[in-house]
Amino acid sequence: MPKNRVDQLAADIEHHKALYYLGKAEISDEQYDQLEQELQQLEPNHPILKSVGTSNISNKVPHAKKMLSLDKTYEKLTLYKWCSDLDVFATFKVDGSSCSLIYTNGVLTMAKTRGDGEFGENILNKALFVNSIPKKITQNGDVEIRGEMYCTSDNFLKLAHDMHERKLERPESQRNIVAGILGRKENIDLAKYLDFFAYDILSESEEIKEVKTESEKSQLLQKMKFKQPNLQVVKSSAEVDHFLTSVENFMADGEYLIDGAVFSYNDLKLHQELGETSHHPRYKIAFKFVGETKIAPIISIDWQVSRNGVLTPVANIQPVEISGAKITRVTLHNMALVKECEIKIDDEIEIVRSGEVIPKFLRVVKASNNQVSIPKACPTCGKSLLLEDIKLRCINSECPSILFESMLYFLQTAGVEDVSDKRLEEMIKKNLIKNFSDILNLSVQDYLQLEKVKDKLALKMFNNIQKLKKLDGKTFITALGIAGLAKNKVEKLLENIAIHSMDEFLHLTEPQLIQIEGFAEKSSHDIITSIHEKKPFIQSLIKNGMVVEFANKVARVSSKLNNAKFCITGQLSRKREEIESDIKANGGTIVSSVSKNTDYLVTNETSSSSSKFVKATELKIIIISESELEKMLE
Repeated sequence: MPKNRVDQLAADIEHHKALYYLGKAEISDEQYDQLEQELQQLEPNHPILKSVGTSNISNKVPHAKKMLSLDKTYEKLTLYKWCSDLDVFATFKVDGSSCSLIYTNGVLTMAKTRGDGEFGENILNKALFVNSIPKKITQNGDVEIRGEMYCTSDNFLKLAHDMHERKLERPESQRNIVAGILGRKENIDLAKYLDFFAYDILSESEEIKEVKTESEKSQLLQKMKFKQPNLQVVKSSAEVDHFLTSVENFMADGEYLIDGAVFSYNDLKLHQELGETSHHPRYKIAFKFVGETKIAPIISIDWQVSRNGVLTPVANIQPVEISGAKITRVTLHNMALVKECEIKIDDEIEIVRSGEVIPKFLRVVKASNNQVSIPKACPTCGKSLLLEDIKLRCINSECPSILFESMLYFLQTAGVEDVSDKRLEEMIKKNLIKNFSDILNLSVQDYLQLEKVKDKLALKMFNNIQKLKKLDGKTFITALGIAGLAKNKVEKLLENIAIHSMDEFLHLTEPQLIQIEGFAEKSSHDIITSIHEKKPFIQSLIKNGMVVEFANKVARVSSKLNNAKFCITGQLSRKREEIESDIKANGGTIVSSVSKNTDYLVTNETSSSSSKFVKATELKIIIISESELEKMLE
């Protein structure tokens, strides 16, 4: 055994681990994992492989239960085998810093980093600045909430600007900033730019002891007002693949950094049976995409206009090969990033590509002497731009780029084959279509005017486009590309609000959306604004023969409940799903929490200390039993 190599690997791992937890990582996660994998092969039982976090901690506080790392894999086959056709709870693996929050009789009294797993650093003074951390919860006794502190892309830019104004060292990248902020001894209020996702609860309270699955735990955390990343229960390899696709999509353009997914057996009894090693729990595993970083100079910067008018800067770089692919273009995300990181032509930048994800900018490695250039007018239509928070947006509804990107996105999302971006451009140049609705009325002869299109392909393209004339509501809404309404959000929307016509969809309101889990006030506002902006586009499609069919999961048999909003809690004599189906089938809507907009709380309890019951009482919401609900449905 090459002892010198083993010692060197152990020293390198310890060095890079300490830097990572200081927010000053010198190498990527993938490069670090390669060091661990090599040491694992040479000396599987080396102590450094069993260590968790970092021992470089000041202001130490102990963890009641050790905070472990996760076992991980890069191989899908290994993941499929681990899942073993059981119900598995899947969630995004957020790239931040693991933290623990301690509540005593409902009040936040301690916050700590993971540290070395046994001891963490007291960060209560920073946690108090984090808006997404509830300072009070409804649970009594001692409750520990574990989760991940992270920073959104928008907040990172605001943070970078704030640090620049304070004459502090400018942060290099979003990836390392969380550990850096949590480790600060001064300017601790910068923690206001951080967020927190919860994923675990430790407590001896009866309500928490009664939780049987990860799904129920998630619902309880939501009830306690904790935010959570995207999550889903998967039951097959196909569903695992579908979830991993959503992970890749989010890695490409999500609002915060993730570096994979975490899978956990849904049954908490199985957690107890399997137990833990000194390093990781046996009932959880992380899946990560193999990634690679490279450094390349910027040749030029293009500003692309999206279907919603947002300008995205894209760097054209000197070609480099990453993971077997030739990379020539890298997204720079938005105007604020270009401005705050002072990204310019001839800068040398570090880029990363994980799996099949579009390459992303990480940081400027070597700055040039050129000037930062931000457009003052739309590069396509020349109209003036609107500054929205950290983004530039063209608000010209007739901007050719907005129309083109909207058309292309609709076609691709609706599953139309053979109409690529180049073919769509050709259709426009040859005046076959002036707006998207024209495409519905093209003939086979029209397609034959396109280059390299013969009879067979022309007929195929015609038939594919004709299928657009009749779409289901979920596909149609998703294909519209509404800001903040991705496919998973569309599914959630249709599950919670009974929409039966295009007119009902166009008249959705912000209060309706806010009632749905995961629809925040700002995102609901953005969705409704985007729907109104796309109204002429939608009406044009309907006018030209498109039929949209809304089929909710539950067939409506009556409108007795008249869109009344029902929240359900407590022990039930029937399955919750059956009761929810009855409510939906009779024109009612299910909401997950009680608010002033809730019409009824369904519970068999006449008095209770549960948060839903207490809130319903405070707001004078009508509280009914199962039997009273059944009478309403008779």
